[in-house]
Amino acid sequence: MLKKIRDFIRQYINLRSLRVEILLIILVVGIVPIILMRQGMLRNYEERAVQQRTQTVQNQLKILADHLLNEDYLNNTSSQVINAELNMLSNLYDGRVQIISGNFKIVKDTYGISEGRTIISEEVIKCYLGESLSNYDAQNGYIEMTVPIIDNRTPAGTAPDAQGTFSVGQVKGVMLTSISSDSIRGTMEVMNRSALVMQYLMILFIVAVAIALSVVLTRPFERVTKAINEVQEGYTDESISVPDLAETAHIVEAFNQVQSRMKVLDDSRQEFVSNVSHELKTPLTSMKVLADSLLAQEDAPAELYREFMEDIVSEIDRENRIITDLLSLVKMDKKVGGLNISAVNINELTELILKRLRPIARRQDVELVFESIRPVVAEVDEVKMTLIMSNLVENAIKYNREHGWVKVVLDADYQVFTFEVSDSGIGIPEDSLVQIYERFYRVDKSHSREIGGTGLGLAITKSAVLMHRGTITVTSTEGEGTTFLVKIPLNYIETGV
Repeated sequence: MLKKIRDFIRQYINLRSLRVEILLIILVVGIVPIILMRQGMLRNYEERAVQQRTQTVQNQLKILADHLLNEDYLNNTSSQVINAELNMLSNLYDGRVQIISGNFKIVKDTYGISEGRTIISEEVIKCYLGESLSNYDAQNGYIEMTVPIIDNRTPAGTAPDAQGTFSVGQVKGVMLTSISSDSIRGTMEVMNRSALVMQYLMILFIVAVAIALSVVLTRPFERVTKAINEVQEGYTDESISVPDLAETAHIVEAFNQVQSRMKVLDDSRQEFVSNVSHELKTPLTSMKVLADSLLAQEDAPAELYREFMEDIVSEIDRENRIITDLLSLVKMDKKVGGLNISAVNINELTELILKRLRPIARRQDVELVFESIRPVVAEVDEVKMTLIMSNLVENAIKYNREHGWVKVVLDADYQVFTFEVSDSGIGIPEDSLVQIYERFYRVDKSHSREIGGTGLGLAITKSAVLMHRGTITVTSTEGEGTTFLVKIPLNYIETGV
């Protein structure tokens, strides 16, 4: 049990884990909006509460301002009714009210400490211009507002001024009021405590859901890992299946394809080893039989010794060709030698190769024809390019008919050059065309024995073509002939692989 708990914690400590990433994403998406929502609700409540409180007090102050004018309070502050209203307003909102006359003197202060003083401030001056102001100081916990005392009365018999208007709407004084916002802040604290409790409960719920989802969502990947490990340990070689999620299905499908490919490669490797053993053993067996035959004859004539020794030399040469081709193929497979790229005149290289092979063609009574469409210079490995051309032309000669022909055509466009080898030989059966590049594969094993083929030539040729980023294709009609077409880029492109 403790081991499971440690493993579980270790998985969540690993920040590169998909489970941790899912957990963090869910936590961020779930918790951040809750915190922002709580703060937004409190801020919205505070703004609305201050706005309502300010509007309520300002309305009461405007009503009180009319009473001040009716009682001529700016000139005589002895009115008990007005003083009572001012004190009640101050006590109700736990604030302070100051009445300022037209000459900026404080005629009444509910705190009783600033009466008779002169006050000049930006807010008071703006208020004398008829503008009501309010300011909320959240840090100190009060709302300050100014309300102008405007005289809207028009006494009977009042004469208009020089412009023909009455002095209606004149600002006679200012009411400067500060009220406490402690009640708003108290309500906010209660709301905040309740919101915090809800927030913590929701965070705990989100954490639990996040952990559960991260476990559930990553469980299919754990099954994929377990299945792959079982295959790796050799407990099974069957295809695995985890169709829980589309992503795991894609991963499993890709793994099964790789596994199938590895099985094919393993089977190919085993077949290759078997073929190599057989091919190397056959000449040795022949040589042993010949040698045993000579040893069994005590008085064998010299002519028989010579004949058997020639056969032994022939088998040694055959063994040597097989080993040489194997080494060439291994080097190409492992990219041991790489490519020695240089600009090569393909026309001259082709003519040189055909010059070397014409004696073989004459011995087989095969006509060898070369057709060069245009001059070709390409970036290739000259040694491997020689190997490609020599193998294709030599095969066309060897697997040809008496009085047959082999035609080599060299052409190019702006991207690639083509090397085409056609013959009038025995052809290749259609069902064998996909296998001719396999190692040691022969269409006609008996005929291949006669001409000394190893079954590695086309495998070597294809490897060399692929190393040049080229392609090789074949078309053939059994009994009529075969055509191989090689396409090689004029400019070699280094891939960095």
